[in-house]
Amino acid sequence: MINLSESSSNPFKEFFDSERNSGIILLCCVIAALIMANSPLQDFYFGILKHKIGIVFDDFVLRKSIEHWINDGLMTVFFFLVGLEIKREVIKGELSSFQQSSLPISAALGGMAIPALIFYLFNGGDETARGWAIPMATDIAFALGILSLLGNRVPNSLRVFLAALAIADDLGAILVIAIFYTSQVVWTNLFVSGMMFLLLLLLNRLGVRNQMVYLAVGTFLWYFVYKSGVHATVAGVLAAIAIPVKGNAGESLLEDLEHLLHKPVNYFIMPIFALANTGVILESHAIDGFGSPLSMGIFLGLLVGKPLGIVTFSWILVKTRISMLPENADWRHICGVGFLAGIGFTMSIFISLLSFQQAEHQTVAKISILVASVASGLAGFIILRRTKNIDLTR
Repeated sequence: MINLSESSSNPFKEFFDSERNSGIILLCCVIAALIMANSPLQDFYFGILKHKIGIVFDDFVLRKSIEHWINDGLMTVFFFLVGLEIKREVIKGELSSFQQSSLPISAALGGMAIPALIFYLFNGGDETARGWAIPMATDIAFALGILSLLGNRVPNSLRVFLAALAIADDLGAILVIAIFYTSQVVWTNLFVSGMMFLLLLLLNRLGVRNQMVYLAVGTFLWYFVYKSGVHATVAGVLAAIAIPVKGNAGESLLEDLEHLLHKPVNYFIMPIFALANTGVILESHAIDGFGSPLSMGIFLGLLVGKPLGIVTFSWILVKTRISMLPENADWRHICGVGFLAGIGFTMSIFISLLSFQQAEHQTVAKISILVASVASGLAGFIILRRTKNIDLTR
C-alpha cells in the first residue's frame, strides 16, 4: 500500500494536492460558462468557440473550430496523462498485483455496468440509446477534490482506492470510446497510425529517451488517428503506453512526464474544456427535457447506478475472500466513495458530445450530468463526513 505521508515527490501525494485545487477551478469555469451562455455575452461566448483556426500549407488544410481543437486536441493531452497514470499503476502501483487491483477494478466494472444498464432500461430502442456510456464515467478531479475536503476524516487507503477505481474507470472509458464511438474507419490512415505506434514502441525498445522524439512521432500518430475516424484522443493513450519508464540517467521518465503535465492539465486543459462545454442555454425546452428518458437514464445512472454497482461488485469480491476492504475502511466508506464516483462531469460530458449530434440532446445530457454530479457529490460528502474512521487489524 502506498504511504501518502511520504515526501512531496510521492506521485500520489502530488496527484491529490493537484486535484484538490483543480476541482475548485473547474467549478468556477462551469459557473462562468453558464453565466456567459445565459447573458448578453452569449454571442461573444459561442462566437469564440465556433471561430476556426488551423494550419494551411499548399494542399494541406487542418482548420477546425476552437471548440473542436479543445475537444480533439487539448483533450488528447489529458488522455496522454491518464495513459501515463494507468501505466505507472499497472507497473508498480495500486494495479500492479491481483490482490491490490482486484477490488478497485471490480468496483470500476460495477460502476460502469450498472449505470449503463439503467440508462438502457430508459432509452433502449430510442435514438438516444447511443448515449448508454454517458453515466459510466467518473470525473477524477472533482471526486478526489471533494474527498480531499474531508481531510483526516477518511483513511488514506480510501483515497488510494478512489484514485485506483477512477483510473480503472478511465481505462474503461477509453476502450468504450475507441470501440463504440468510432463512426467510419479510414483503414489506410488507421494502418499508418498502427505503424506510428509500432515506431514508438521500437524507439522505446532501442533505448531512445529523448522526449522530443516521442513528441514528434506522437504528433504524427495523433494526426493519422484523427484522420482514421477513431477518436483522436485515443492517440494520447497509445503514446503513453510507449513512453519508457526509465530515462538515461536512471530517473523515472514516466513520472517526470506526469509531474510535468499534472499542473497544465489540471489548471489549464480541464478548466478550458469545462469552460467550452458547459455553457448550456437554460431555455424552457431544455429544462422541460430534464424528465425525459435521456435525462432520467443519465441522472439515475450516475446517482443510483454508480454507488449500487461499486458497492455490489466490491461486496461480492470481499465476501468471496478474493479481496479485502481498504485498510481502516468499512462499507459506509465504500458507499460514500460510490456516490463520489457518480460525479461524471468532464468525462460524461465528453462522451455525450461523441454520442449525439443533435444540440437538444447534448443540452439535456449536459444539464442531467451537472445535476446528477452535484447530487452525487453532496451525497458522498455527507456520508463520508458522518462516517468515523475505524481501526481494523488486518
